[in-house]
Amino acid sequence: MGAGKVTMRYYIVDAFTDRPFGGNPAGVVLLGDEPFPDEGLMLQVAAELRYSETAFVRRLSAAEYHVRYFTPAVEVELCGHATVAAFALLHRLGLATGHCICHTLAGDLTIEAGERVMMQMATPRIVKTIADTGDIYKAIGLNYSEFKIQNSKFDLPVQIAYAGLKDIMIPIPDVATLNALQPDMEAVAAITKEYATTSFHVFTLPTDALTQSHNNAITAYVRDFAPLYDIPEESATGTANAALTHYLAVNGVIPSQGDFAFLQGEAMGRPSVVATRIAPDGTVYVGGTAAIVAEGELLTQ
Repeated sequence: MGAGKVTMRYYIVDAFTDRPFGGNPAGVVLLGDEPFPDEGLMLQVAAELRYSETAFVRRLSAAEYHVRYFTPAVEVELCGHATVAAFALLHRLGLATGHCICHTLAGDLTIEAGERVMMQMATPRIVKTIADTGDIYKAIGLNYSEFKIQNSKFDLPVQIAYAGLKDIMIPIPDVATLNALQPDMEAVAAITKEYATTSFHVFTLPTDALTQSHNNAITAYVRDFAPLYDIPEESATGTANAALTHYLAVNGVIPSQGDFAFLQGEAMGRPSVVATRIAPDGTVYVGGTAAIVAEGELLTQ
């Protein structure tokens, strides 16, 4: 290698799936115990890899890591699927097993690294209830005044929920409507910017028949749109589904503790199952399995 070049080992890992080319892909760059490179370089690497997020992982000890997350446009505080991807990779490489600490801009998180990775999310909360929802539904191509939530006895609000990032929780009537959505991405980006949020997290609750057809208890079916961050749609979003878990518990849809599952990515042809858990103390965990798709070296000068 020529003088001045920097080598970084990178991997492509599909999170929230047990097979390649499913779930949500993330870039993972392992730095060993080296310091983080220049922010501009990390942004360039994320843009080159072109995934919604790339995690840069610095090892502090066998059970302690510092992770930073970059979209192709900006650094973000936290990314659930990239964290699952990173710690699944570290486990497969024999670098992390069991209880680990992950330092992020959103705070220090507890990670259980194994074949299935479960990560503690930032303390969840409802940030705001949005009363005037007309523009929000119009942005996803719906007129809310023309329908009601048909598959639930709950009158669910549009709220901003937080579990590391702020996302707008948007209920709609059924799976068919969900899968047919064609959002106006410019309008979605403008509204998420107005409310200082990351995404539109659109969901519907399952009917008994739909739940049984997947042979698993699916808590909700979801799609996530974050065009403000150059992510038109994601096939699995850990932070947003953790926020949705808290939202559903606060609004009485699910119990205040237990295990839950969210099906996402079907409309993209990349079905993903995101597992969440609410502990007795109210802590929300999110996780799943991951598949390593590719690895290589990035040479930068």
